[in-house]
Amino acid sequence: MSDHSEAPLAPVAPVAAYQPPYYVAVFTTVRTQEQGGYGETNARMEELVEEIPGYLGMDHAQTPGGLGITVGYFRDADALTEWRTNAEHRAAQKRGQDQWYESYTLHVAKVERSHGFVRAQVPQDPQSPAAG
Repeated sequence: MSDHSEAPLAPVAPVAAYQPPYYVAVFTTVRTQEQGGYGETNARMEELVEEIPGYLGMDHAQTPGGLGITVGYFRDADALTEWRTNAEHRAAQKRGQDQWYESYTLHVAKVERSHGFVRAQVPQDPQSPAAG
């Protein structure tokens, strides 16, 4: 159900294709029914990771069946290590194991090839009915 009085959502776009090499951390999850405090902690983790030099961005998707996939992008191994060893992040990981996750996997990889595609936007004719 949609509430049209809400602010419009930002355009959806994947993290840009960066010049390799760089690193990705792929975190796949199945969450429990008990999600108290998850939203606030997740928002804090997003703020915290953005402060790390070498953090490039994050993509997230959720399947209708409940599988969550988050991909974090990092310029180098040092940035990824800083995130992995951050005390506040470690505490959130512990809480996730205790409360929020039924299961998860983490895959870390060095990206050796990367490219992207963005469809060109066709300018609209100001006289066309769709433009108004």
